[in-house]
Amino acid sequence: MRAVVCHQAQLTVEDLPDLVPTQGQVLLDVERCGICGSDLHARVHCDDLADDVATLGYDAFMRSTDRVVMGHEFVGTVVDYGPKTRRAFPLGARVVALPVLKSGRDVHLTGLTAQASGGYAEQVLVNASMAMRVPDGLDADAAALTEPMAVALHAVRRGQVGARDTAVVIGCGPIGLAVIAMLKATGVRHVIASDFSPGRRALAERMGADVVVDPATVSPWSSFADSRYLTEAIALAELGIDAMDKLRAVPLLPWAHVMRAAEKVGATPRGPVVFECVGVPGIIEHIISSAPLLSRVVVVGVCMGEDAFRPSMAINKEIDLRFAFAYDPSEFHQTLQWIASGKVDVRPLITGTVGLDGVAGAFEDLRDPERHAKILVDPAR
Repeated sequence: MRAVVCHQAQLTVEDLPDLVPTQGQVLLDVERCGICGSDLHARVHCDDLADDVATLGYDAFMRSTDRVVMGHEFVGTVVDYGPKTRRAFPLGARVVALPVLKSGRDVHLTGLTAQASGGYAEQVLVNASMAMRVPDGLDADAAALTEPMAVALHAVRRGQVGARDTAVVIGCGPIGLAVIAMLKATGVRHVIASDFSPGRRALAERMGADVVVDPATVSPWSSFADSRYLTEAIALAELGIDAMDKLRAVPLLPWAHVMRAAEKVGATPRGPVVFECVGVPGIIEHIISSAPLLSRVVVVGVCMGEDAFRPSMAINKEIDLRFAFAYDPSEFHQTLQWIASGKVDVRPLITGTVGLDGVAGAFEDLRDPERHAKILVDPAR
C-alpha cells in the first residue's frame, strides 16, 4: 500500500507491505484522514513527547528515528476481518474507530507509533470493538472529524459548563473552534472567543461563538466588567461580609446551614469557564492573572515546552486548573451521532483536501491561520 512515512521530521510517500488483520482487528480502506495539530507537533517534537510518555510507562511513542505512518482522525470502509473476529459490519460499510490498536497483549496509539500504522495511507487497522458504523447519509468528509470533535466534547465535559455559565475560548485554531461548537451543542448560551487571526475569528462566528474579539484591540475579559463575576481581589471578602450582615440580621436563622444550602444549589459565586486552546508558554499565566476570581480553566492546547505560572495568583483567585486529554468511547459515539444528526456542523472547519502526495505541503500550509483550519487527506485523490 502507499503511505506517508515520517522519519527524522521528513514526510515521504512510500510503498509499504499491505496490512493484514489479526484476531480482533478490522482492515479498512481509508477514505479520509484529518491532519491534527498534534501531528504537526509530533513531527518535530516527538522525542520530547516520547520522553514524557515513557515516564508514564509507555515507551513505544514515536521517535524521530522511527519510521511512522501518522494520522489518527480517519474514516474508512471495511475490507477484511482478522481470524475469529466477529463480523459486526458488512464489507464495504463505512466506519470510524478510536485510534488505538491491540495486537496480542500490547496496545498502541494508531498513527503515533511505529507499531500501529496510521491513516495517512491507503489502509489502516482498527480494533473491532472500537469501530463504530457511520450513520447512513453522513459523508466521509464530515465523519473524519469525529475524532477531533470528540476531543472537544471531552474538554467541555471536563469543564462542567452549565447553560448559564460564560465560556471563554482562548485560541480559535481547530481545537478551539471544535470546543466552541461543542459548547453550543451542549446548550451553553454565552460563548466568548478570542484570537488574533481575522480568519479564525470569522470561523469562530460560524461555529457559534456569541462574542468574538481580537485580543490585540479588545480584552476577552472586558465583558466581565459589569457582570456577576468577581474581578477585584477583595471582592470575595466584601461579598462575604454583605452576606453575613443580612443573614445575622434575622434572629434565630441558622445562617451556616443557609450558606451550605446555597452552595449545594449553585447560588454561591462562581467564575466563567475558560478553555486554553493555544498551547504556547505564557498562556496559562495570562489566563490565571486576567480571568475573574473563581474561574475554572481547562487546558486543551498542548504546550511543547516548559511553562510557568504564579501559584500565589491562582490561590488568591481560587482558580480551578484542569487538563483535558482525548475522550472515552461514549463521547466518541455521541460526537458521531451529533455530527450525523446535524446538531454539530463540522463543515466550516474543512478548508482543504489533498492526496498522499500533498501531505508534506499541507503540513506547511497549516502554519498559516488565514488559509486553513482542517485539511483532510484522501488517499485515492
